[in-house]
Formats: sequence, C-alpha cells, structure tokens
Amino acid sequence: MSSKHRARAIMVLGTTSGAGKSWLATALSRWYARQGLKVAPFKAQNMSNNARVVPALNGKLGEIGSAQYFQALASRCTPDVRMNPVLLKPEKDTASQVIVLGEVDEVLTRAPWRERSELLWQRAKPALHELMAENDVVVIEGAGSPAEINLHSSDYVNMRTALEAEAACLLVTDIDRGGAFAHLYGTHQLLPAHERALIRGFVLNRFRGDASLLAPGPEQLQALTGVPTVAVLPMWRGHGLPEEDGVFDDGISGSSRGLKIAIVAYPRLSNLDEFQPLRSLPGVRLSWVREPAGLDGVDLIILPGSKAVAADLAWLRAQKLDQAIAQHAAAGKKVLGICGGLQMLGESLLDPHGLDGNAPGLGLLPLVTQFERDKLLRPARLRFAPLSEPWAALSAVQAQGYEIHHGRTVQHPSLAAATPAVFSDSADDKVGVVGWQAGPVLGCYAHGLFEDSAVMQALFGAQAPSLDRVFEGLADYVDRHFQPGVLAGLLQDKKQN
Repeated sequence: MSSKHRARAIMVLGTTSGAGKSWLATALSRWYARQGLKVAPFKAQNMSNNARVVPALNGKLGEIGSAQYFQALASRCTPDVRMNPVLLKPEKDTASQVIVLGEVDEVLTRAPWRERSELLWQRAKPALHELMAENDVVVIEGAGSPAEINLHSSDYVNMRTALEAEAACLLVTDIDRGGAFAHLYGTHQLLPAHERALIRGFVLNRFRGDASLLAPGPEQLQALTGVPTVAVLPMWRGHGLPEEDGVFDDGISGSSRGLKIAIVAYPRLSNLDEFQPLRSLPGVRLSWVREPAGLDGVDLIILPGSKAVAADLAWLRAQKLDQAIAQHAAAGKKVLGICGGLQMLGESLLDPHGLDGNAPGLGLLPLVTQFERDKLLRPARLRFAPLSEPWAALSAVQAQGYEIHHGRTVQHPSLAAATPAVFSDSADDKVGVVGWQAGPVLGCYAHGLFEDSAVMQALFGAQAPSLDRVFEGLADYVDRHFQPGVLAGLLQDKKQN
C-alpha cells in the first residue's frame, strides 16, 4: 500500500461458526485499546440480521453488523460502514439482501453468489486499507471456517483478508462441542502452506473442568503443526455481550421467580442483540417462544424485529401463536411490538413493490403498514407521550434508539385511533410518531429501548451492566487467560526460524 503508516492486524479465525470469534475479537479490541493504541475492528463480510445504524460515506447513514458495532465501541472508536463493508441480511434460506458500505445494492443482491464474491472483495479491500492507514491496530474477525475447501477460491472474508493485511492470526475452537483438537488440526492442515504460516496461536474456548487434563493434547498438537495453544478460556455464560449471528439461548434465562418475559422467536427475527440487557437483569425470567404453551403465565410478550415480516407472520399463525397473543392482550397483559413486530400488530401489510409480501395483521393496533423501496435508517431521539396503564411508567421518558425499516405505518382511516405513544426527533428537527398504544398493546419502530437506562429504570426499576463495563470485563478475562506476553507479541513480526 502507498501509505507510510500501516497498522498491525490481529485476526480471529474460527474452526466453525459459533466458535467464539466475535466475542474474542471484541475482547481483544478493548485489550489493545487499553494499551493506549488506536484500534478499529474489521470484518470484510458479515451475514446477520442484527444490524446497527452508523455513519456512512458522503455524510449519509448506513448499517453494519452489530458485532462490528460493539467491537468499535470496545475499541473506543466511532463505528462506521468501513468496519463491515459487506453485510448480508438473510431474507429466506436461499437469498440475502446485500448491503455494501452501508447501502442496499440491488444489482449484487440479484447476482449469483460465486460471481459476486470477487466484486464484493474489490469493494471491501479499500476499506481495510483505509482503516490500516488510520490506526495502530486493526482487529479482524473471520467468518465461519477458513478451511471450507469447496468455497476457498471465492472466500475473501478469511485468508484473503488475512494475507492482504499480513495479519497475525489466532484460530479459536469451541472445546465444549467436543473434537477440538481434530478441528484445530484439520483446519490448519487444509490451508495452503503460505496461509498456515499466518496462524500464531490456537485458542480453546468454553472449557469446563480441570485444565490439567488437556495434557498432552496441546503439546502434541504443537508438535504436529508448530503452532502453540496460547489460551484456554473457561466457559463464561454471563459475560454480558450479545450473541452474534442471531444465535440465542433456546432455554430460559434469569430467575425462576419475578417478571416473566417471552420473546416470540419466528424464523427471520432480527436485532436480537437489543434484548441482551433483559438477560442480565435481576428478577427477570426471559424465554424464547415458538409455541403457544410457552406464553402461559408470562407478564410481557415481545414481538421483535423481522427481516421477512409477512412470512414470519404466516409462521406465527401456523403455530397458533396469534390466538395466544390475542388472549394475552384481551386479559389486559402487556404486548410490545418492535419494528417488524409493530407492523405485525396492525391491521394489514401492503407491499406494492414486492419487497416483503401482503398480509393481514394481527389486528391489535388500528394501523396499516406499506413497504417502500427506500430503507429508512436513522438514530432516534425518543420521547414517550403520557401513556395509560399498563405502560404508564414510560410516560414522559426520553430515550435513545435507532430505526431500520422499509415499512411506513399510519393510522387505519376506518378504525378508532390508536394513541400516539412515542415521538422521534429527526436530524432535520421534524418530529414524527414512531409508536402507538391501544390498551395493553404498544408498538414502536425504534430498536434499542432496553439498552437505554431511562427505559430500563422506568419499566423494571433496575439496569443491566453498562456496555463499557462489559468490555472491561472481557479485556480482563483475556488478560488473565492468555499466556503472558502473547497478546503483545502478536503486534511484532513473526520471528523467522
């Protein structure tokens, strides 16, 4: 590259999806930032329906994967679209919306996957070089496994990025799944020799038990590969960082007593990271529900965002969850719809452009939503109106959130009006309604309500740990469990044997 300055790149690869790459990259981002270094995250391509609104090019706003958003905050830098230049948002099993540098690219969305891969790399590569020219350290996250040999020729997210950045790579595996040594050895051996040379250490993640029982596995693995095992990270479920890629806990988390909250887990639900504070809240029992029985006895039902609102609404009806939700509301118990969940609560979905699908809504709010071609992206400065019970605790609360949606929602002209419940001040000083109430049912377009301390205090009288406290805990954790000197040593060029 032409720039005189070039950051050191540290890259986290994984033997599988869900091995712990996002978690570890976030922890390393804060660890290096604490050394007084200027740090930025990077992931060439992310596939996730968890996204955040961040600054884009030419003064616009765009969206990136939530993992890179959190990694930027952990790095103590301002998130921007270069940190995740390509975001794929799955809409169904065989198709994803392609977002390049924060904006939807309709042409690439329609292009065959293998053909578009080279085009996407040419868009992602300049972003990587810009970040490396502006920072001391760039912490890079891979995707899936770097050793998918059927995809290797077109995979630019893993080793092509590693080679471009001359990255010092860590390879992490989930030892709790079993087969960890085979996963590490097999991944290492399937890579070409010049790519294997970039791997500086193996990391065993989510270990439970006596670490001494691992011997002589790490030593034998190093004898076979020349790569040391540089960290054994014990299982830590309560670290407070949202899970990546829409992975969530199918079980019930939190206290067996207290407030019971159920989130409806339809197939294309999105922005699950915003519910992490509920998992960390004392006195809350949180569950993810796919059948009516899971709603028995709960205090609050949440309909989250969705990347395919009409399809998820059809699934909800097929599961007969629509009836259970209606009965819950009829009993005066709280229902909250967020973004796509708000749209489902209305009377109908209209789709003149073929973006999502037409469908009748649940009829719990007298609203109509029409899907428009242009996606609305904006941060939201929220003000709650005076509300009636059971939502009165939110009256006059001011909060921060963000909006990502194609839908535009208005009052149904032939039905009794819903109460405007949430107002948003936009950048052009225009005030718009982004939430409505009808009795126990509240719908709001803004994501991030549970990440706002004022909302949490009003609803629950308590707050989850702050993100900064979470990041500090992650950095402390890797500092304790990596071998001394390893993390600092990754900033140095590899010594030649």
